[in-house]
This record gives sequence, structure tokens and C-alpha cells, in this order.
Amino acid sequence: MLTVEKIGGTSMTAFADVLQNIIFHHRAGAALYNRIFVVSAYAGVTNWLLENKKTGAPGVYHRISENQEFGAALHDVAGKLKELNKTYAPLGLDLAAANAFVDERLGQAQTYLASLTNVLASGYVNSYNILQAAREILASIGEAHSAFNSVNILQNKGLNATLVDLSGFSDAQPLTIDERIRQAFAGIDFARTICIATGYTKGTEGIMREFDRGYSEVTFSKIAVAVRPQEAIIHKEYHLCSADPNLVGVDQCHPVCFTNYDVADQLADVGMEAIHPKASKPLEINAIDLRIKNTFDPEHPGTLITRDFVADHKHVEVITGTDKVVMIDIYDPLMVGTAGFDLHLMQAFFDLNISYIFKATSANSISLLIWKKDLKPQLIKELEAKYEKITVENSSMVCLIGSNIDQPGLLARAAGALAEAGINIRSAGFALRKVNIQFILAREDYKNAIIALNKALG
Repeated sequence: MLTVEKIGGTSMTAFADVLQNIIFHHRAGAALYNRIFVVSAYAGVTNWLLENKKTGAPGVYHRISENQEFGAALHDVAGKLKELNKTYAPLGLDLAAANAFVDERLGQAQTYLASLTNVLASGYVNSYNILQAAREILASIGEAHSAFNSVNILQNKGLNATLVDLSGFSDAQPLTIDERIRQAFAGIDFARTICIATGYTKGTEGIMREFDRGYSEVTFSKIAVAVRPQEAIIHKEYHLCSADPNLVGVDQCHPVCFTNYDVADQLADVGMEAIHPKASKPLEINAIDLRIKNTFDPEHPGTLITRDFVADHKHVEVITGTDKVVMIDIYDPLMVGTAGFDLHLMQAFFDLNISYIFKATSANSISLLIWKKDLKPQLIKELEAKYEKITVENSSMVCLIGSNIDQPGLLARAAGALAEAGINIRSAGFALRKVNIQFILAREDYKNAIIALNKALG
């Protein structure tokens, strides 16, 4: 059975566990093959190259974007990669070969980036395109590094392993992402080798222009569509659980065993990504089943996500949400009965590329929930210039999500559980499909709300 499997950065860093729990787990001989692994960079590496995903702390890219000398910063990254290499030598990594790869790849990157910065300094070109190219070059280094190491370790353990380097670092072929993937895998006999592919793919459209740091899952998805495996698998450092175990306690939640792509999209919409929604769509359209597995719990089958699954009994599958949102309320007495009023309102959000994740309306007001990071002073300024009153409140959202939750009394039970916990509901809503019931709360009520709902409904 051919599978395409993605291994995340945290799992890759614990590569001894990857070997034991994924690659060799209950396998020997021919059963080791017929698998394509799409690997992320080791944890932290892309932060060094670009910027810290959580804190925003600058990496090498920041120096380039600020027209600063970047060679020393890139050299520091090379040293860190070699230090990482040392930790994998006990697993069979050829340290000399791995360090030579780092020197070669970062030397090439230095040359490319120096050329880009020279062009940028001329002032004759669009800086956005040049800087985007720099991000692509830097991002590709991390996945190439971990992929090379993985292949080297497997080969030194006697396996036939093939490096599928999709970064295109040494060629100038004007290929799209899909074309590069199809070309790279053409002619490979999957029954005779384990393929290790980079999570970054070079393409004429630029994989980071649309997906930025979510690109490795897009590569994974596109490879799956190209080779049509029996199953696509993502290995993470945790289970997809019925609630956040860090909030409710490990013994108060459980892994979700089955769900569908619609539920996966609902989860992604509030930041609990089983898979990037733009990576899941091609899998869903092509009816490729997706399994989410915990690297550190190999005996558990994980969560199987399919296109058509509906739970055989009505229940909430996941209780989740976020406290990193703000509610914007737009009040105007001219709103009532005016056709297309919110069309003009939404134009301001569209112009600033701001998407909302919740919307509620009444006769004279429209309330929209957006990510706190997307709140821009310019947006509020434009809204205040057009409408009578704009209110912005720090908020949180908790969601009851599942493939079959349309049951009488669920809304009342959930509201009752929140009331018993002393939590006031500021707004609420659900679409006709009833796969996601959403409650908008004060930001400080988020944790207690998750605990209360999990206790009542989990």
C-alpha cells in the first residue's frame, strides 16, 4: 500500500523516535518501502532563517529586508546546522558528508542572496518580488538539510533511500510546483525505495507567496495528488483530541478517531490545524483519505479524515476555539432595510486583506470577529469615517464541532454549562449545516469555557 507521509518539525528533531515509531515500526524487508516521506526542517531552523513564527524574533531574512549585511547571520546558521548534525551522528549520520552538504548549500544560498541584494540596492526592480525570492531561497534550506540527513541515515542502516530534493537549488528550469513534483517522481519504483522529499518545492508561482510557512503541507498534498496513494498521513507530536489536554487535562479528553474534511476546515478556521485548509482541499476533491498520527504513540491508529464520514450517533467531536481574536461591532441607524449595506462594509476588509471568522447581524449593527494580529489602525479609521459607531473588544471564541451534532437541546445544554460557570455569552451562531456552534466570550473567560463545555458535553 503506497502512502505519502508528512513528518513535522518537532517530530523530525526527535529522529530516533521517527526511526523507531514510524519508519521501522512493525516493518521489515519489502514492507519498509512503498512510502514517500515529506519532511519539515528540524524544529527552530526555519525560525533562524526567516523569523520566529511565534515571537517574530528576526532571522537572516530580516537583515536582507532591512538592507543589512547578512553573511555573518547566514554563517551562524551554518554553525547551528552542524551542531544539529552532531546530535544525529549516533543514529548513523555520516557527519563529514552532512557538514559538507551544509557548506555547499549555504554557499550556494550566499551567492544567490548576494545577487538579489545587489539588484535590490539598485532600486530598479520591485522590492516585494526580490524579497519574496529571498524568503523562498532561505526557507528551502531547512527542508533540504533534514531530508539529506534522513536519507544518509537510512542508507547507512542498509535501506535503499532516495532523496527527492524539490528545492530546485541547482537548476533554472521554469517549472510550476506541480510540474516539478511530477518530474521528480517520474520513473521511481516506490516498491524498491523509501523516498524522502523536501517539504519545500520550488515553482514559478512561488509556494510561499500564497502559503508562506504552511508550504510543507501544500507540498505533501500535491505529491499525494500526483502519485495517488492509498492513504496520506501526517505525523505530529500530539493527537487530534476532543479538547486541548493542556487546558482540560489528559484524562478529560480523548483522541478523535474518525471525522471528515468539513470538520478539519472548521478546526483550521480557529487555528487548530489538522492540516492547512488549502492543502486539504486537493485531498478532499481527489477522495484521498488523510490520517493524523501521533509520532510518540505509534500503536494508536490516529484520526482518519475522509470526505464522506458522518458519525453514526449525534455528538460533539471537538471542543476548541481561540482567545487571540477581537470583535468589531459596526453600528449605524441607516443600516436597517438598506440592501447591500454590508457589501460596502466588507469592501474595507477586502481592501486590507482581512478575513473574518464569525459574523452576526441585527437591524442596526454588524459584528465581525477577526484575528487580533489582523487588526489594523487603518481599518478602524476607515470604518469610523463611514459609520456612526465602531466598537472593538478583546474576545475569545469557543466552538462545538462535529460531523453530526444536530441534536435537540445541544445549544441549551452548552449555554447552561457556560451560565453555571458564570460566563456571559456576548454573541453566538451556527450555519444551517450545523457542524460548528460558536460562542463569543470575553477573552478572560476562554479557558474556563473550554473546561465547562468539555465537562458538560465531552
